[in-house]
Amino acid sequence: MAQKPTIPKGTRDFSPVEVSKRNYIFSTIKSQFQKFGFQPIETPSFENSDTLMGKYGEEGDRLIFKILNSGDFLKKVNDDAFAEKNSQAITPKISEKALRYDLTVPFARYVVQHQNEIEFPFKRYQIQPVWRADRPQKGRFREFYQCDADVVGSDSLWQEVEFVQLYDAVFTSLGLEGVTIKINNRKILSGFAEVIGESDKLIDFTVALDKLDKIGEEGVIKEMQAKGISAEAIKTITPIFTLTGDFSTKIEGLKAILNSSEEGKKGIEELEFIQRAIEAMPLKTAKLDLDVTLARGLNYYTGAIFEVAAPKNVKMGSIGGGGRYDDLTGIFGLKNISGVGISFGLDRIYLVLEELGLFPASAEANTQIIFINFGEKEALYAMKAVRELRNQNVAAEMYPDAAKMKKQMNHANKRNIPFVVLAGTKEMEEETFTLKNMVSGEQSTVTLEEMLKTIK
Repeated sequence: MAQKPTIPKGTRDFSPVEVSKRNYIFSTIKSQFQKFGFQPIETPSFENSDTLMGKYGEEGDRLIFKILNSGDFLKKVNDDAFAEKNSQAITPKISEKALRYDLTVPFARYVVQHQNEIEFPFKRYQIQPVWRADRPQKGRFREFYQCDADVVGSDSLWQEVEFVQLYDAVFTSLGLEGVTIKINNRKILSGFAEVIGESDKLIDFTVALDKLDKIGEEGVIKEMQAKGISAEAIKTITPIFTLTGDFSTKIEGLKAILNSSEEGKKGIEELEFIQRAIEAMPLKTAKLDLDVTLARGLNYYTGAIFEVAAPKNVKMGSIGGGGRYDDLTGIFGLKNISGVGISFGLDRIYLVLEELGLFPASAEANTQIIFINFGEKEALYAMKAVRELRNQNVAAEMYPDAAKMKKQMNHANKRNIPFVVLAGTKEMEEETFTLKNMVSGEQSTVTLEEMLKTIK
């Protein structure tokens, strides 16, 4: 007996209903992107390895899927490299391409490559799959879609304000209330490292700090110690673990902690600007919250950092995130191009909407009406009506085979098709149809015009 086929861990098949619901999320997000003035682009699913490697920090590089070179890919590897069993030394010789890890670095590459064709500031959105060699778990997959919006060519903080509003607009449109938009600033994190005298360990510090909600204060302290951050330095910074209150209260707490750091003070000023603007233009359903431990361990953020948390009654990781990157394109040779962007986690948003029952019935795209097949003459009569209904933007079809009535009706039930049409000799003579509502069970004789009105 043949072995049942499977798919790789961290990937999924999607049923027609699931695809329809995903498309509902896509179209909602895309609609808001366009309202805010973003333009669509697409980039290849894989890039040259040197485009991606070294852009996400040590942990990110580990999660990049490498693609083996075609042909005899081991030919360039010498015996000494094999003997050493050093995968890092061998990989560049056998793999020159990799699946994209996110959409931001490919976007930076796109901007540099097409800089003479782009009108700055350039607002782009991109909805495509990405791949990460992560450990699969609830809401975390190895293949998943990102929905990104970025602006490059402007260092104005009004862009950050707009992104907060964009998050609020999207989640309001999806009916997802109680979302928290967490914000921090990389300059705040640099200020923390500065006041404890560990500026040279900024990345180690932020990577550990970013794990606070996963491993707790004790776990973060242990990781910082393992990275060589002194016990005295850690003791100095521990007040940030318990910084509570509303946005303004936390700001005052930051001012006390960072009073000796010019970089930290700049971060506070930027946060205050965003806060004042949002207070003047209140969000509809989301809440803006200052999270001073938010680090998002990616190397390229230089200013604001965003992370979106689902409503508190849903156990789910972040459903969105992003931030300011003042010189991301500099990694490809184009200096002084500031940018800021955010991403929506489609798969996690889907799980949240499903758990809360927020998908509207219209999200499940389906055939609205199906005609029973009684034979060749009846089928031709039915198909003429099907064609006319389709011309009127009604999703209609006919069962392809003249099977038993019970089988055809069961087919309509299993597919949740709301209307069934029966048209035999009598109906053909009278140029009518028998229309059955599969929900109420009501049945009536109608003309094609009356049928169209009923369905619509």
